[in-house]
Amino acid sequence: MLIADRSHEARSIQDATIAYSARRVDPTAMRCLVTDMKPRAGDLVLAMVTEIGHHKRLHLAAGGKKTLFVGDLVIVAYADRYAPNQFEAFVPGDLGECHLVAAGGIAGRVVAKHARISRNPTRLRPLGLIASEIEAPPLNLGGFALPPVETAPRVDVPVIAVVGTSMDAGKTTCAAHLVHGLRRFGARVGYAKVTGTGAAGDPELLRDAGASPVLDFTDVGFASTYRLGAPVVESIFVELISHLKAADVEAIVLEIADGLLQKETADLLESKVFREQVDSIVFAAGEALSALAGAEWLRARNLPLRAVGGCITRAPLQVREAKACHVPILGLAELGDPATAAKLLQSRND
Repeated sequence: MLIADRSHEARSIQDATIAYSARRVDPTAMRCLVTDMKPRAGDLVLAMVTEIGHHKRLHLAAGGKKTLFVGDLVIVAYADRYAPNQFEAFVPGDLGECHLVAAGGIAGRVVAKHARISRNPTRLRPLGLIASEIEAPPLNLGGFALPPVETAPRVDVPVIAVVGTSMDAGKTTCAAHLVHGLRRFGARVGYAKVTGTGAAGDPELLRDAGASPVLDFTDVGFASTYRLGAPVVESIFVELISHLKAADVEAIVLEIADGLLQKETADLLESKVFREQVDSIVFAAGEALSALAGAEWLRARNLPLRAVGGCITRAPLQVREAKACHVPILGLAELGDPATAAKLLQSRND
């Protein structure tokens, strides 16, 4: 049932739990509901949890996680999701029943899931798009992005990109240990996750590792980067780097989600702006053959591959096979070692 009474709407919005994806939106702007519009990516929606499925907890705007119960009211953002080991989902064309497709607070309609996901997605009943005024457009994450950097950022900050074969290849863990190693070396390190789906787990881990500031694409107005055009993804990449450089960091670690064959990832890595900005690449792989194939893919595009890491380093025999990559294969202890981490700060021209 859609909420009709204006005061009831305001109370329901105030009682709802705000997800991580909506953390940049001013709660005082959330005043009423719009029920006669088609949702767009980034629009905020008030929804009721009607069935608990795969995602049992919600990442919160204020930090931490909330265990979900049937009947809970949540404020989440619509977006597409690309997660080969979980769900593929799209923004629906109506305000009908949909799903919680990421723990960071992403609403979408699931069209495919990995066979290992035994439970169906958690179900949501949208009650309306959230707006500041009844005649105003719905609140969208794009309206609450960080303001553009006004001063010219430093140009001499080394940028290390962590990319990988796929979801769950070990990219975030590699990035965290690399940041920790650079911090132990004495460098001020900024981190940004450039692509993916909004969730709090990766940023929290990187803060724990010592990165500051820690940003992701939600900070520049996007709940997800799946199905965004190449120029938009490139602009996210440039804007995040600009914000990190403006924070006077001495090194930047970027994480690019998913794998080399994911369209948005491939388009970004093959772009001129990526070549111009990135000095070093650490490639996370799951096993030897994917490490070799990924190294060949990167070298064929003249990209600065410096090391292989990720889940492969758990298996000594796989590491032995992957020596044919002809770059160092670095485990977590090595990435966290100050001397080893510092070697990755070399310029793209070295």
